[in-house]
Amino acid sequence: MSAKPLAGVRVLELARILAGPWAGQLLADLGAEVIKVERPVEGDDTRHWGPPFLTDPQGGSLDAAYFHATNRGKRSIAIDITSPEGQAEVRALAARSDIVLENFKVGALAKYGLDHAGLSAVNPRIITCSITGFGQTGPYAPRAGYDFIIQAMGGAMSLTGEPDGAPQKSGVAYADLFTGLYSTVAILAALHRRNETGVGAHIDMALLDTQVGVLANQALNFMATGKAPARMGNAHTNLAPYQTFRTIDGDIIVAVGNDRQFAKLCAILGLDALAEDERYRTNPARVNNRETLIPTLAEAIVLWPRDTLAAKLEEHGVPGGPINPVDAVFADAQVVARGMAIASPGPDGPLPGLACPIVIDGERQNAHRAAPRLDADGATIRSELNGER
Repeated sequence: MSAKPLAGVRVLELARILAGPWAGQLLADLGAEVIKVERPVEGDDTRHWGPPFLTDPQGGSLDAAYFHATNRGKRSIAIDITSPEGQAEVRALAARSDIVLENFKVGALAKYGLDHAGLSAVNPRIITCSITGFGQTGPYAPRAGYDFIIQAMGGAMSLTGEPDGAPQKSGVAYADLFTGLYSTVAILAALHRRNETGVGAHIDMALLDTQVGVLANQALNFMATGKAPARMGNAHTNLAPYQTFRTIDGDIIVAVGNDRQFAKLCAILGLDALAEDERYRTNPARVNNRETLIPTLAEAIVLWPRDTLAAKLEEHGVPGGPINPVDAVFADAQVVARGMAIASPGPDGPLPGLACPIVIDGERQNAHRAAPRLDADGATIRSELNGER
């Protein structure tokens, strides 16, 4: 097994819940040593975000599944950062670390001398990544930020749901998850620069910035027209047909991305004339005339068995597929072949987890240890502080 890309990099994680720990877990997957600082007794809030809770081989209850979803590969130490002794321990760890991840409210760590200014005084090369709801500046900077609120304020919920239904949040906390990913990118960029210059950095990551930043084509649709995009259910604002359809025995997705694919779809459905109809021959025409196009396609598709149509679409190179519940996802042949469900060794035996999506030179970048028990490594880490890194 080759050395991981971030082998030798140490991360001090002063973060809890999701966005910060998600970045920490990804850094651990890539080979960094991640030391997670938790509150004594309670630890990270998500240790208690259940049920469900994982169980050991004897059936004993462990921490919440939520916690294990975002803390693989880390070491845990319990420190009371409100005490002078705890602050001294954090500074000692920061002096031997490359990166600090934190998601405290703006100014909260400064009163303990543990903000970037305080930590860079003991380690000028330190890279601190501060993750907050609204960033370090602006009128909302003092506010607490939660994914649900950010999805609402940042426009995502206005785009999600049926046209005549209520706004909907995503089924996963994707403002948090995207912020964790962008934070990782920023950290790696700052690490590269530091290796060239010897100078650390303070990274200011905001959930709202990230949520607005991933509005992507919907934001540009607004900027181009001055009109706010509306909810379209499972339809696509810029493509047609690109949505769900009802078949004899279930729903299927048809995702036509170009005119050639549309012509192939029409041939499969016995609607060849549609591909030559000026109202539908090009994607802009199809988008402008979706009100007549979609019902015509729906009448033909509803006569097909779902799996038969899916196989036909695959055969002719038309993107499409089923809508899988999560149990079907992990039974899917491709997901199984790619090894996306893993078991990581831990003190209580192998524990289930999700694989890291990154594969480098044929090696999937999974941290090879489960999420830690609270303060599982506290004694060892404290003894290490008495020596050199």
